[in-house]
Amino acid sequence: MRFVPRCVLPLLAVLAGVVPSARAAEVRSPDGRIVVAVDVDERGIPEYSVSYRGETIMPAGKLGLRFQSQPAFDGDFRISGTSSSSHDETWEQPWGERRFVRDQHNELLVNYESAAGPARHFSLRVRVFDDGFGFRYEVPEQPGYGAVNITDEVTEFRVADDPKTTAWWIPGRRWNRYEYLYNTTPLADIQMAHTPMTLRLANGVHLSFHEAALVDYAAYVLDQRRAGIFRTSLTPWSDGIRVKTHTPFKTPWRTVQVAPTAAALLNSSLILNLNEPNVLGDVSWVEPGKYVGIWWAMHLGQATWESGPKHGATTAETKRYIDFAGANGFKGVLVEGWNVGWDGDWFNNGKQFRFTEPHPDFDLKAVADYALGKGVRLIGHHETAADLGNYEPQMQAALDLYESLGVRQVKTGYVADAGDIRRIDENGVELHEWHDGQYTVAHHIRLLKEAARRKISIIAHEPVKDTGLRRTYPNWLSREGARGQEYNAWGSPVNPPEHTAILPFTRMLAGPMDYTPGIVDLTFEGPDGKHRVKNTLAKELSLYVVLYSPVQMAADLPGNYPKHPQAFRFIKEVPTDWDDSRAIAGEVGDYVAIARKQRGADDWYVGALTDERSRKLALRLDFLDPQSRYVAEIYRDGAKADWRTRPYDMVVEERPVTAADTLELRLAASGGAAIRFRRMH
Repeated sequence: MRFVPRCVLPLLAVLAGVVPSARAAEVRSPDGRIVVAVDVDERGIPEYSVSYRGETIMPAGKLGLRFQSQPAFDGDFRISGTSSSSHDETWEQPWGERRFVRDQHNELLVNYESAAGPARHFSLRVRVFDDGFGFRYEVPEQPGYGAVNITDEVTEFRVADDPKTTAWWIPGRRWNRYEYLYNTTPLADIQMAHTPMTLRLANGVHLSFHEAALVDYAAYVLDQRRAGIFRTSLTPWSDGIRVKTHTPFKTPWRTVQVAPTAAALLNSSLILNLNEPNVLGDVSWVEPGKYVGIWWAMHLGQATWESGPKHGATTAETKRYIDFAGANGFKGVLVEGWNVGWDGDWFNNGKQFRFTEPHPDFDLKAVADYALGKGVRLIGHHETAADLGNYEPQMQAALDLYESLGVRQVKTGYVADAGDIRRIDENGVELHEWHDGQYTVAHHIRLLKEAARRKISIIAHEPVKDTGLRRTYPNWLSREGARGQEYNAWGSPVNPPEHTAILPFTRMLAGPMDYTPGIVDLTFEGPDGKHRVKNTLAKELSLYVVLYSPVQMAADLPGNYPKHPQAFRFIKEVPTDWDDSRAIAGEVGDYVAIARKQRGADDWYVGALTDERSRKLALRLDFLDPQSRYVAEIYRDGAKADWRTRPYDMVVEERPVTAADTLELRLAASGGAAIRFRRMH
C-alpha cells in the first residue's frame, strides 16, 4: 500500500470552497495485481478506481449515500485520514465446497469528512484479495444522524463501454424474482440486472459484481444509468424509502470478483471471506446429504399439492418414499402439500395456510416416527405464498412442532410475484414488499435464528439472493434463487442446454443452489414433447458435481430409477460435502469442468458438461495426489449420444489413472461426464 500525490485542483473547485485532501490512497492485493485507488474528485465526491495487471479495468466511479432528512454523503468531502492493515488466516467450514478457506487480504480504511456545509463524516473500508475486492460504508454516530432513512446509494461500478465486452445477466426487479434465463449480450443491452452479473472484458479479464453479508439492508440491482456506468439501485420499501436504519451502521460489502479466465473465477472464496464467522457455535447438527421427495410428481401433474383424489402428501405415499429412501441410503424425504392451505387459490391467498395443521389424510407424527425408524428424517416444508403477515405469527409454533418430531431441515417457499411479500404493519395495515427488500432480508435472519434454536436448518426457495451468510449462519444450507429443474416440467421455454453452463459463472458464485438434479426419465412427454430435460443422462449426473449444494435431491420419481441402474448407482454414491473444490476448465455458457474431493475420504469426483455444442475436453488430473494411483469410474456420453435423439446413450467404464495423466472426454451436444476417482490402496 502507498499514497499517490494528487494533481493540483482546478481553481474553480478551490474558489467554491471544496478542498479535498491532497493525497489519494490505494491498496493492492497480496499478489500486487489488483489495485484499488480511493479519492475525491474536484467537487469533493468520493470515488474509487481499479486496475488489474497494470491496466485500468474500472475507471473512477462515484461513492456516497443520500438521506431523506439529512444532508447527503455525496459531495463536498475530503479524506481526513487513512489506515492500512494486512490479514492472513485459514478458517474451517463446518460443511462446504472446501473445508479450509484462506482469507488473505490487504485492507485500507479511508475516513471522509465534510469540507464544506454541515459537519458530516463516514469511512470506506476496502479489502483487496487476489481474487477481487470488496468495500463497504461505515457510518458512525454523529450530530443530526440518529435515525436515518436512506433514499439512494450512489455507488457506481464503471467499466469501459466496449462492444467487445460480453455480459451474462438476468433482469432485476421483475415479477419472476431471480427465475429468468440468462442473457448473453453486450453491455449496451442491459438496463437493470440482478447480481451476480458476470462480464468478460475485451482483454479477456472476467469480472463478477455482487454483494456480501446482506444484513439489515436492502439488496441492490445494477441500474445502467449511462453507457458503462452501473448504479446500485437499492430495493425500496413500500413507502419508497430504500433503507431504514440508525447510526452507527455498516452497509453490506459491494464486491467485484476478478479473474484472468472464466475457470479461475469459480475458484474464488471472496464472498465467504467478507462474511462474519459462525455465530451459532456448535453446528454439528447441521447435516449435508441427499434426499428424495414428493415433489416432481406434482410438477408433472401426476399428483397435487391440494387435497383430493390425486393428493400427493398422504400417509401411505410418504411411507412409500421413506421405504425407498431407507433402502437406498438417502437421508431425507421432503413432503410438499402436507398442511392445510393448499386448496383453492393459495397463490393469491396465503392467509389460509396453517403450519401446524396437516391434511386429514396425512398423519404427521406417524410419518415422522416411521421415517426415524428407517434411519431417515422427514424434511419439513413451509410454503408461505409470501404472506409473512400470516407466516410469522405461526413460525415459532411451526418450528416447535417440527423440533418435537425430529425434523432437522425445512424447505421454505415464498411463491408470489416479486414485490408482493405481504406484511402487516404496527397499525394492522396490509402492505406489500419486495423479495429482496430490507423487510424480507430481516425476515430470513429471524427465521434462521429461530430455526437454529431448535437445531433446524433452512433450504429457502423464492429467497433473497445468497450473499455468503452461510458462514455466519451455517444452518442456511441452500437456496434456490434461479431457474431450477422444475422449469423442465412445465416451463415455456424449458431450460436450454446452455443454462447449466452459465449458472456456475453467475448464480453459483453467490453460493449453493438447490437446483434439484437427478432426473433420469428425460423424455417424460416423449422425445418430441414440449417439456423434457434437454440433457443427456451423463450430463444430468454431472450436475451433482458442477452445481454445488450440501443438500442434493434425487428428484425423479422412485419408480424411474430401477430403469437406469448405472446412473442411480452414481447418484447414490456421489457425496454432497467436500474437502476441496477446483474448477479445471470452462468458458461461460459453453462448458465447465469441476473437480471436488470428498470430505473425510480420498476419492475425487469430476463433473463436466457442455452447452448445445458437442466438444472434446482434455482434463489434466494434477489435482490428484501425485503419490497415489486411482481407478477412474467414468460415466460419459456414448458415441451416438445427443440430447435430441439419443439422450440415454451412456458408457460406464473404468481405467487406471495418476496425477500425471490427462483425461480426454468427448461431450455430446448438451452432454457431460461424471467421474469418480477411487484411490487404490
